[in-house]
Amino acid sequence: MGILLWIVFGLIAGILAKWIMPGRDPGGWIVTILLGIAGAFVGGMIGTVLGFGGVSGFDIRSLLVAIGGALLLLFGYRLVTNRVAA
Repeated sequence: MGILLWIVFGLIAGILAKWIMPGRDPGGWIVTILLGIAGAFVGGMIGTVLGFGGVSGFDIRSLLVAIGGALLLLFGYRLVTNRVAA
């Protein structure tokens, strides 16, 4: 159930990351949500390595880790796309 939970967290995290970091992204909402899903996986891996524990259910700690990963990837995506476009 862990992977499905991270996908759901990723959808939520992608939407919240777009809300926290508004702006015009080349891919729009769909790319932001996909980045949220990938960010949730990245955040989950980083959280596990740092000792925050695995995901056993829906809790605020896991959601915050997913949002953090999504924000990290969204920030990196914007850096890369702005350099390519410039």
